[in-house]
Amino acid sequence: MTLPRGATIVAVLVVVLHLAVAVVTPFEIHRDELLYAAMGQHLRLFAMDFPPFIAMAQLVRHVVLGDSVLAMRVIPAVAHSALVLLAARLAQDSAREDRLAPLLAATATATTPFLLRAGTLFQPVIFEQLWWTLVLGSLLRLGPPGEPTRTAAWLRLGAVAGLALLTKFSIVFLGAGVALAWLVTQPRIFLTRGPWLALAVTIAIGAPSWIGQLVLDWPVLQQMTDLRATQLARVTYPAFVGEQLLLHGPIAFGLAAVGLVTMLRDARFRTVGVAVAATFLLLMLSRGKPYYAGALFPALFAVGALAIAPRLTHRVTRGAAVLAIAVPGLVLLPVAVPLLSPEATADFAARIGVDSRTNTGEAIALEQDFADMLGWQRKVEAVAAAYAALPETERRETVLLGTNYGRAGAIDLHGPRLGLPPAVSPAGSYWFFGPGSLPGRTLLVLGGEASDLAPLCGRLTEAARVTEPWGVPEERDVAVWLCREPHLTLQAVWPQLAGQN
Repeated sequence: MTLPRGATIVAVLVVVLHLAVAVVTPFEIHRDELLYAAMGQHLRLFAMDFPPFIAMAQLVRHVVLGDSVLAMRVIPAVAHSALVLLAARLAQDSAREDRLAPLLAATATATTPFLLRAGTLFQPVIFEQLWWTLVLGSLLRLGPPGEPTRTAAWLRLGAVAGLALLTKFSIVFLGAGVALAWLVTQPRIFLTRGPWLALAVTIAIGAPSWIGQLVLDWPVLQQMTDLRATQLARVTYPAFVGEQLLLHGPIAFGLAAVGLVTMLRDARFRTVGVAVAATFLLLMLSRGKPYYAGALFPALFAVGALAIAPRLTHRVTRGAAVLAIAVPGLVLLPVAVPLLSPEATADFAARIGVDSRTNTGEAIALEQDFADMLGWQRKVEAVAAAYAALPETERRETVLLGTNYGRAGAIDLHGPRLGLPPAVSPAGSYWFFGPGSLPGRTLLVLGGEASDLAPLCGRLTEAARVTEPWGVPEERDVAVWLCREPHLTLQAVWPQLAGQN
């Protein structure tokens, strides 16, 4: 079956919207995008502390499209469009020709604030949503319990689950949800070869992710410990559920709720419904961030649209249903994508009652994703000016050090056109990239405090200072330090810096 024209138009408009925003946005590249771009430049397929798909995609972006804001937005925009088309496809009913259900599913997937944000940023989130929706769609194609399933269907399920494992380890939650669903609805399926074939394919395609963990002694465990200590401890069960209303909007959330009820009541969808419910509960009980559950929603939108479309028989009510889903998302566009100036974005958020906080719970005027897109280029320009001011002989021996991955990533992204060498950093994934070959007899350090750096340096001077009032708190006033004659070489001190954030 071909998709209705309306759903296809929505998918095209999604790409146009994201690229248009990238052209006019006053914001820069996001802190996390800077890290993923650096991971692409340091790609070691079987020795990464994160699943390497995002690094691979960023490397392709760098080689094919370049490093501009627009270049950074193309691939996630296309992924969001593909997600829209996939949701529309899942909402097609082979037994009846109805253009409304695919259009409703496409509209919800295109316009809910969370999915718009995910489609804007070159992060693993949009790809996770795409793979999870493909997994759930593959489950639907397996058919009701008791029906024989062809080997090709199991291979397809394993392939998309493998891509999900290559992208984020959170696929483990969906995998556990699917296993629980099979245990409840068709336990005898475990006596067939299908699930085990799918699992084998998943493990094979996702091998770089888990082999990297083995090689690096399971850094994901330390990352999860740090995340629980700094961010996840604040997530309560009511907040996890309530946040879904804010992420998707009440009408789209209602459509998803209809989808879940339909899945659980209809034998065709029951296994998928139990899998979705179980995955949602597992994410909530493990105190995951509320947005982790967002990857379940496109499939819920699709089945919800299938359920309500036949009940809407009048042209006016059908049009009203589409508008009811689309209009709230379009109204909230300024807080979903980086469209307006920081001042206007913060003012709009305040007017509609958005409570902006950092990941650690600190109140800020500008929502964190937007605040994390400001000030990076000026910081790198300050480093470049300090670097150019050094004598040439000293400059050849100077190492640039970023005290967090955003600062180091900014140097790596913007530095080459300013004549800067690559940065090193002890923070997060950057530590695994190593200290480089120079001993660091002269260091230009972006960030940090004099009280922390002075004991490490023979001579410490402040070379520059960059302020960004709309940035996150730690990025509002950042110094560039010139550290000469440090007491230890970078190579000597590097092992002691493991696990820094």
